[in-house]
Amino acid sequence: MAGDREGRTAVVLGGTQGIGREVVTSLASRGATVYLSGRTMESATRAADEIGQGTRPLAVDLARPETIADSLADVGDVDDLVITAIERDANRIADYSVERAIRLVTLKLVGYTEVIHTLLNRLRPSASIVLFGGLALERPYPGSTTVSTVNGGVVGLVHSLATEIAPVRINAVHPGIIGDSPYWEDKDNGPIIARTPLGRLVTMAEIVHSVEFLLDNSGVNGVNLAVDGGWLLK
Repeated sequence: MAGDREGRTAVVLGGTQGIGREVVTSLASRGATVYLSGRTMESATRAADEIGQGTRPLAVDLARPETIADSLADVGDVDDLVITAIERDANRIADYSVERAIRLVTLKLVGYTEVIHTLLNRLRPSASIVLFGGLALERPYPGSTTVSTVNGGVVGLVHSLATEIAPVRINAVHPGIIGDSPYWEDKDNGPIIARTPLGRLVTMAEIVHSVEFLLDNSGVNGVNLAVDGGWLLK
């Protein structure tokens, strides 16, 4: 509901495009003060200006975790932290790229963790964290070795930190194929739809709703939530 997040501060890392941008827009429309990040201040400022509603830009590169503390230095107390930043990487064993693998592992496991470490003393006791994984953990494909592995790491990260940073809550969303996202909307998704009991792909709005559910429901902690229309069942 509009205005029901007045007085709350949210940080959305990876908020310049796609799902991250939709999360920023929704939280800001509900009255939150929202910081959004891009890899450069230019991209973050452009997105913040386009979204409006008092959104504030940050430049954060999760693949360079040694820079994260300085990048978040101006952020005050935080109620909601959402880390949507991901990279897609088809890294087949036959032509395996160590450089790309290290970047992705660093971004998603070390980078995510360092953000939480950096903001830990600024997270209010009632704060909530939502991370983003993915279903390549459960449905691997040729070239998904690194992606599947780091998404498994996100599951472990959620379980570990739920016990370590309480009463702050931490959960993760693991989306299925998002039919109306910029990455997927022009692809042939027919075979995936055929395997999905819902009979269609999930939408960006449904992923945003799942993020807000995890942020708002104070009884949910340590959960890795698949939002896939039942795709994992078939």
